[in-house]
Amino acid sequence: MTHEERRIWLIRQLLSEEPGYSRYRVPDDAQGQKDLLRALTNVRPPRPISEEILTVQDEYLTEENRRAGVTDAADLKPCGLSEQICLWQGDITTLRADAIVNAANSGMTGCYQPLHNCIDNIIGSKAGIRLRLCCGSIMQRQGHPEPTGQAKITPGYNLPCRYIIHTVGPIVEGPLTEEHERLLASCYRSCLELAQRHGLQSIAFCCISTGVFMFPNRRAAEIAVRTVTDWLRETGSGIRVVFNVFRDTDRDIYEELLKK
Repeated sequence: MTHEERRIWLIRQLLSEEPGYSRYRVPDDAQGQKDLLRALTNVRPPRPISEEILTVQDEYLTEENRRAGVTDAADLKPCGLSEQICLWQGDITTLRADAIVNAANSGMTGCYQPLHNCIDNIIGSKAGIRLRLCCGSIMQRQGHPEPTGQAKITPGYNLPCRYIIHTVGPIVEGPLTEEHERLLASCYRSCLELAQRHGLQSIAFCCISTGVFMFPNRRAAEIAVRTVTDWLRETGSGIRVVFNVFRDTDRDIYEELLKK
């Protein structure tokens, strides 16, 4: 199959899983097809699926991610604060690092809202169905929602990173509290400790708990930088840390903090 044929084939396979999808048709345009395929994987629960579908999906997503371009974390220049810390603005799913960090929810199986623009949805969409199946198995064994401030590790599947580290940040509803700040710092430490236990050499952090989790961006960045620098100093770890930002406002905040 060609790349385009794989996309259409996958859409038809996923549509056939649910009788209620019989009214949907494969769009004629490529972007419409991509959106429908992503939406179908977004809403699909972590239930069994044929290896044939997974194999074709992996071939398709690997090529999609290759076409998006890849940035190697090893090529990024360190900031003024530390030779081990870098700042990079871009799509974290295009970064080749030992691990990228996903800002997950307590269910840990991803975002189920079709085409939602949160990082959890984007990572899940580009990593593929195997990621949700893996996370579903982890949570089934655990038997309870993931506590805030802790972390889990999974393969990166079709992403250029080797692993994805999933952490649940605090949700700020109302005034920011010391407990919110403690839990956010715990997210960063938990991810770093998990990376160290697995012998990883590089980790890229997104802006955990900002955005829909409503943690103030500047304070979140201050906690992130302080926690990471303290942990590196205390442990003597040689791990390379990338602070990944997407918006210009976050880039400006981190640039200021990392020059100190």
